[in-house]
Amino acid sequence: MKKTKIIATIGPASKDEDTLRKMILGGMDVVRLNLTHADHAFCKNIISKIKKLNEELDRHVAILLDTQGPDIRVGTIAKDSAKLTKGDKIRIYKNEVLGDRTKFSLNDPAVVDEVLVGARVLIDDGKVELKVVDKDKGYLLCEVKNEGYIASKKSVNICGSPRVRPFLSEKDIEDIKFANQVDADFLAVSFVSSYDDILEVNDLLISMGNDHIGLIAKIETEKSVQKIDNIIEECDGIMVARGDLGVEMPLEKIPGIQKKIINKCIDKGKVCIVATELLASMEVKIRPTRAEVSDVANAVIDGVDSVMLSGETAMGQYPILAVETMKKIIKTAEANINYTALLEKGKRSEVPDIVGLIAYSVADCSNRLSAKAVMVTTASGTTARKLSRFRPLSPIFALSPNIVTVKSLALHFGVIPILVKELNQFDKITKMAIDVAKERLTLETGDKILITGGYPFKENSPTNFMKIEEI
Repeated sequence: MKKTKIIATIGPASKDEDTLRKMILGGMDVVRLNLTHADHAFCKNIISKIKKLNEELDRHVAILLDTQGPDIRVGTIAKDSAKLTKGDKIRIYKNEVLGDRTKFSLNDPAVVDEVLVGARVLIDDGKVELKVVDKDKGYLLCEVKNEGYIASKKSVNICGSPRVRPFLSEKDIEDIKFANQVDADFLAVSFVSSYDDILEVNDLLISMGNDHIGLIAKIETEKSVQKIDNIIEECDGIMVARGDLGVEMPLEKIPGIQKKIINKCIDKGKVCIVATELLASMEVKIRPTRAEVSDVANAVIDGVDSVMLSGETAMGQYPILAVETMKKIIKTAEANINYTALLEKGKRSEVPDIVGLIAYSVADCSNRLSAKAVMVTTASGTTARKLSRFRPLSPIFALSPNIVTVKSLALHFGVIPILVKELNQFDKITKMAIDVAKERLTLETGDKILITGGYPFKENSPTNFMKIEEI
């Protein structure tokens, strides 16, 4: 039973119901729908299928919608793509044009006015680099610095030209309203540069009466790395989005930044996701490279909550196999986690209140007793989140009668959320915890499980008990 969660991006390669079913059975915990590429009709179709499969398989796969953010994209290119040759000149027009090897436009016309001569224009995560050599009222004249292809909707990063623009575009606002409409569980907010960006999204959700969508801040720029402490404080989790981050910053710095962010998230009890090219070669091959396996394993050993598949499952030839391979790597890597070190690390940064101290004690006892499971009764999910940050060796079964709480725990390390009937008597809580453990695990006489939660069971009841049961 793996503890690190798998997020899989859904696209043309994985949209049919049978593929989704096999991905869920293969280890997918959360479905990601990228609103940069997926329209609302496609998203509704996938969400409907996931709801159906959740009922069929008795699962609680969550939905994560990923906003486009204030990013810049290539406009429409004729015949889907155009090859550029080093040394050629190409124009970026302010007005929309059908692009080719000599010209193209952007999704945001204002960029042409703001970009300075001398700026670098990086396309598709830096696969193509242009340099602005001249500027006219309606276009930028650029020199191609390396051979490559440009294609419709590919990402564009401007280096050496500061810009001022609203954080939430009209599209993002409509997409956030859509997330509220379809009752998404998480919203990955793209190109966050400060905690103000998260507050702006949160205010919009509150204005719609939504207080439960988890906000995941995507770290994609140098500025967001500099502001990481404040951003972590205001969001529910962080995604280390290594694609755009690796364009804006030297590639050799990314591993260190990733480790630092994972540690900061564990310290603050916030979810951390590592994304981009984890198993990229599996878009076209049945086996990952050794470097990719090491990349995933190192993230798991560092204590990341979730890892994400992008093109591997959205466009790749082997979406089911990619999920299954990720699960195998995770399970093997988790055997090498230093759980004691993570427990003590969590203890040093934990607020010394009743909930935190009980959560630490439960995790510590679980490790010392080699318990088969920790059973948590929770209304809001707080106790399960506290336990998760201590990274106990045993799985954490979070029992809740609240489906919103159950879905909100889908990204947390080690937490297996289970929807149960109302919990209102202590004896029934104990019996239900034991029954779930026996149903989900292979238990033998003498095995131990820990039960914790708040009693009497209600929305604001703090964690106040720990019980050890021997089978």
